[in-house]
Amino acid sequence: MPKYVWLSGSIVEWENAKVHVYVHALHYGTAVFEGIRGYYVDDVIKVFRLKDHLKRLVNSAKILYMNIPYAIEDLEKVSIELVRDNDLHENIYIRPIAFRGLGEFGVRGLKSSIEVAILVIPLGKYLKSEKVKCMISSWRRPPNDVLPVEAKASGIYLSSNLAGIEAALSGYDEAIFLDYNGYVCEGSGENIFIVKNNVLITPPVYNSILEGITRNTVITLARDLGYTVIERKISRGELYTCDEAFFTGTAAEITPIVEVDHRVIGNGDVGEVTDKISKFFREVVSGRVWKYMDWITEVKLKS
Repeated sequence: MPKYVWLSGSIVEWENAKVHVYVHALHYGTAVFEGIRGYYVDDVIKVFRLKDHLKRLVNSAKILYMNIPYAIEDLEKVSIELVRDNDLHENIYIRPIAFRGLGEFGVRGLKSSIEVAILVIPLGKYLKSEKVKCMISSWRRPPNDVLPVEAKASGIYLSSNLAGIEAALSGYDEAIFLDYNGYVCEGSGENIFIVKNNVLITPPVYNSILEGITRNTVITLARDLGYTVIERKISRGELYTCDEAFFTGTAAEITPIVEVDHRVIGNGDVGEVTDKISKFFREVVSGRVWKYMDWITEVKLKS
């Protein structure tokens, strides 16, 4: 495990980063979080879209009536300091989390403190297969007026947990949700794209999805490469019969989907469009494309 964690204003040793069993978030899921990749390149950690992730953290908290007691700029500085102090010479994953702590036991928890922690851990490939086989989950994403799916909130991820376990027990690499109207939504922790006739299609933000930062990155890069990107609803049949499909996410990065419910996608291999965008994405996150350097935060390690 890494050496240090930032917890409510202080950097503490890993083994001392503890919260009480009575905290509100543990009982009621009142927490919001982020996942941020850092790529180890030439003895430097290149953190990808750090400020954008922290902005989303603050916005997720706002949706849950939580006011994070730190400015985005302060969280940014702390994240950089923590990456440097942990001195991990490999690809990393930064996990900020804000949660209701002690103060009030009851569903509302408005008198509970708002605590913030940031962790940095090593992370390689998230989805272990380079080409994943998926199933349509029996669980569905709730509509936006049932749960605020725009927020990256811990409680909402219970459905992701159930869908992911269902897929694993059924012999698949990952699950794909349908929304409440039966349209393709997203993976358990990823956004989804399909490709038809060299056009990229992805569900719109009002389609019960989390507005992913990697999703936004891929839309930007694909358009810059000359591809048309359309945000619209996708039927289950369209998913089965598309030319290519892939997941996007901070942890998943760009992961090709080669099979859904025993239907082979395309020719069952990584598609040409997916491959081209994936390679370009890798160049961008490694800080090798000048146009996108404002997405990169470089952190020089101690040793």
